[in-house]
Amino acid sequence: MAVFLVLGSVVSLQFGAAFASQLFGQIGAPGATALRLGIAALMLAVVTKPKFRQETVVLGLTMAGMNGTFYLALDRIPLGVAVTIEFLGPLGVAAVLSRRPRDFVWVGLALVGVVILGVREYTGAHLDLIGVVLALLAAAFWACYVLAGRRLATEGLGTGGLAGASLVAAALTLPYGLSTAGAALFEPRTLMLGAVVALLASAIPYTLEIRALKTLQAGTFGVALALEPAAAALAGAVLLGQHLSLISLCAIALVITAGVGAALSTAPASRETPAPRDADLVLPVPR
Repeated sequence: MAVFLVLGSVVSLQFGAAFASQLFGQIGAPGATALRLGIAALMLAVVTKPKFRQETVVLGLTMAGMNGTFYLALDRIPLGVAVTIEFLGPLGVAAVLSRRPRDFVWVGLALVGVVILGVREYTGAHLDLIGVVLALLAAAFWACYVLAGRRLATEGLGTGGLAGASLVAAALTLPYGLSTAGAALFEPRTLMLGAVVALLASAIPYTLEIRALKTLQAGTFGVALALEPAAAALAGAVLLGQHLSLISLCAIALVITAGVGAALSTAPASRETPAPRDADLVLPVPR
């Protein structure tokens, strides 16, 4: 069941990204990030009462940092390279939390596939150092998001905790979004597109991921998230008419195999014993 929740999150996120592409030209990346997180927070707050605890604050900080640094990186380096660098975060979580040798096989396959997808877009031009650093920061925030999300899920905070975390993320990103986009954020067409993006790219995916993290190990979840670059490449082919080479298709196959293989390899264990609470994980709490 958790595997299908992750798959649903991935599909929803890619459709949301297709709509988000229409926002960047109007309000820029910071504005789109603020609008997406802000409207998603309001949606979740209407559905459930927000809960504020240390876990929700930490998750909100990681959500704001993950989204903000990644979109800033996209202004400086190619998308494929940025995604490749960012995926070092969840893949690093999978490697660090691995308990069995075969887990490293799935991590390795996912890493190879993600790197191939990233190199596919890299033409050999000099990479902007600041862009690389921003993508590395996004990777670190994504790793923290996986750990913080699992901690929130296992503490029983559920969608209420997610709503609180989303409000924290929105409060952190809104000032920068307003400073760059200004009144354009509140134009009717922009708000309508922002609502669609918020629903598909934030509210639905984050809700599904938090539910998946109740039963799915954080390491396995990190590898399963590697399905996202594969889904992005496929969405580009279907929705944007982007041509996929044979090498890209092979990379997608590697990533899908790694994600599904990692999830299925832990399914029997998750039915036999409850998932650990990860109480021994030390989360980097910003001060």
